[in-house]
Amino acid sequence: MLKLLDAISALTGRVLIWLIFGVMIFTCAVVFMRYVLGNSDVTFYQELVIYSHASAFMLSAAWTLKRDGHVRVDVLYRSMGVRSKAWVNIIGALVFLLPVSIFLFFTSFEFASHSWAIQEASGEAGGIPAVFLLKSVIPLASLFLIIQGLAEVTRNTLLLYKTG
Repeated sequence: MLKLLDAISALTGRVLIWLIFGVMIFTCAVVFMRYVLGNSDVTFYQELVIYSHASAFMLSAAWTLKRDGHVRVDVLYRSMGVRSKAWVNIIGALVFLLPVSIFLFFTSFEFASHSWAIQEASGEAGGIPAVFLLKSVIPLASLFLIIQGLAEVTRNTLLLYKTG
């Protein structure tokens, strides 16, 4: 089960690498169209860069958690032993990460559902006609965080049993 949960985050990370590459390509294309070709009608592409960047940032949170890449206050943590770190990770996930992620999932699901119901589009002329897709990233990102949070709790619980 732990391998499956980790695999979901790993796959997400590999897909996001390509999304970041797309952000770079679209950003270069916007700059080229606007300043080299003199095309001022680049709203769609500018929004595409913003949507892609926002999606990559939000969806990479679970992958970053899997790789232990989130910022933490290491004043006490770094000097702790393996078991103490496992306890901190378990308590942190159960008290903070999972409740906040679950709350975010349910509140953003309603937010995204409403956007889908009205087929929300960009307010900008020539913008992306699918704002509902961007809003759908929020519950998806929180779902990925829930999955990885469960994996972290499982991993650290197994670590406690191994070292205890």
